[in-house]
Amino acid sequence: MNPYSSTPPRTVPGRPWWKTTPAALGILALVTIVGAFSFPLGFLVLVAAIGLLWFLPPWRWYAKLGASVGALFLLTVGAGLGGQLQETGKADAKSVEARTPSPEASPSRAVEPKAPDLRGRHLDAAEHTARDAGYLTRRHDASAEHRAILLRSGWVVCFQEANREAGSKALTFAAVKAGEPCPEKDGEEIPWPTMPQLTGRTWQASVQALTDLGVDKDAIRAASHYLNDELPDGGHDAWRVCEQDPAEGASITAEVTLELAHPQAGCSQAGASLADRDADGDPDYRDHTDDRDRGTGSTGGSSGSAGGSTGAAGGSSGSAGGSTGDVGGSSGSAGGSTGGGGSSSSGGGGAGIVHPGSYCAPAGAAGATRAGTSMVCGPGSDGRNRWRSG
Repeated sequence: MNPYSSTPPRTVPGRPWWKTTPAALGILALVTIVGAFSFPLGFLVLVAAIGLLWFLPPWRWYAKLGASVGALFLLTVGAGLGGQLQETGKADAKSVEARTPSPEASPSRAVEPKAPDLRGRHLDAAEHTARDAGYLTRRHDASAEHRAILLRSGWVVCFQEANREAGSKALTFAAVKAGEPCPEKDGEEIPWPTMPQLTGRTWQASVQALTDLGVDKDAIRAASHYLNDELPDGGHDAWRVCEQDPAEGASITAEVTLELAHPQAGCSQAGASLADRDADGDPDYRDHTDDRDRGTGSTGGSSGSAGGSTGAAGGSSGSAGGSTGDVGGSSGSAGGSTGGGGSSSSGGGGAGIVHPGSYCAPAGAAGATRAGTSMVCGPGSDGRNRWRSG
């Protein structure tokens, strides 16, 4: 072996630069820098960096795991620094803007127009107006009952509130049914008026008292207290209340009914009908004279008529002298006779002359008007028996 001759050492080829430790550290620094400017982009760089750290550098597995965790930490630090720098930049800009005098006043912000006041209007009309003004509309029951609103035209707006929803103007309506009073606040009980004592008052005074309480005038109904009496159209202001529904102290939640009587008739609890001596359908306080057809007897003849004759105290017909009939004649009629006790009959035993629309009893009874129109006693629109054409 020649000591002077030696074999040159074998040169170990170097690793590519992208597989070296400095390259891996540069990747980690890149994650921090990109994350400082944009967190989403920095997150994408983080995913790519972790993949490169596990395949490029010749590190052991625990070193690669530590580098991956470190990359996530550096991304968080970079994003935090970027946010702090951004906030600091904004603060500095505001400070500079505050110190810099403005050459001219900035224009004032346009004042948003006020929402239209639609309280007291029907809900459907209020929503239509609000939508025309550019508002979204919402609605709910203003009372504590939380009722569903189905027919909007039958509800009235009590409260409204303007707000914004997703950048749009919105108007919320709180409503009650038409004819109901509005509660003090949205969601509270409806303050129904309490029925006062109206017995003995006139119709005009009673209506005034009820409307002062907030009752709708159209919800106040008048009816005759007696079956054989009827109210004149528009001429019963001086008539007095005999019965009222609802009773005193009750809540007025629906229609009010007042049964009236003429001041001359008064309020009587003894019977449902007024006295009618001649049974012509007019009570005695209206018909002051007994207008029954009276027959007079004479010599050789008889007193009568085609439909019947009249007699005093349920007997035969007599003249002013008090005796009935004369020689050769008696009182009679083709269909029957009527007694002076106050009842009348026709050929078929009906109720006699009646007035259309007046109260009657019993149901099914037959009668006729003065013009001869046939009438039948039957239920009227108020549920009580009245004379109707048959």
